[in-house]
Amino acid sequence: MENFPESSSKGTKRRRNEDSDAGNTSSLEDDLTFTDTSVALRIMRAQFPHIQKGSVEPFILKSQLYSSVKDRTQVDRELESLRRDKVLRLFKLNTGQDDHAVMFLDDYLNQCSLLSLGGKVKDSHISVLINAGVLTRQLIDPNMYWFSIPNIGSHLKGIVQGRKEIISLLSRRRYKEMMLSSLEKKRLRTSPLDVRFHLRDLIGSGHLRTDQAPTGLIIRVSKD
Repeated sequence: MENFPESSSKGTKRRRNEDSDAGNTSSLEDDLTFTDTSVALRIMRAQFPHIQKGSVEPFILKSQLYSSVKDRTQVDRELESLRRDKVLRLFKLNTGQDDHAVMFLDDYLNQCSLLSLGGKVKDSHISVLINAGVLTRQLIDPNMYWFSIPNIGSHLKGIVQGRKEIISLLSRRRYKEMMLSSLEKKRLRTSPLDVRFHLRDLIGSGHLRTDQAPTGLIIRVSKD
């Protein structure tokens, strides 16, 4: 097992207050694209839906970054650099073959107090970490483990159901499209995550595409 890094929590509270000022008030059309992965991460973290039930620290899907930074190679390269610098951690999700979540390391350590002191993990600690939702066993090798995000279960279900609901909503329309300004106002029945969260995901994964019109941005279902 690897050594867990200590949390660089100094300034975290101040950064969170600054991030929260970005709020969820702006339209997705105003901040759909970025030239820098770090900026995109900070904005998306600040815009993470506030959910009290099953509280989880803000996380970003890699597909959401792909929707906002055009060069996917740049995204992958910058994520790897930030991971090596212990700014963030990546997690494999079971919602899709290529689904990965990104979480700032300070946020992760804040939620996983079992890791906050760092140090080398012993075999006797593994069951505690599994029960706490910090580790999951890999199916291909029971002696290997994935890092996981505690309390994320209901959110994973929401990711899957929200994707289906938005695709179904657009597919029922005559031209399988809708103005972004109207779509953003919709409230999802099947997901605790907001429409903006799902749109970034679906655009980045290629299920939806955007087109600019004189009246604003149009969201369309991508052709098969």
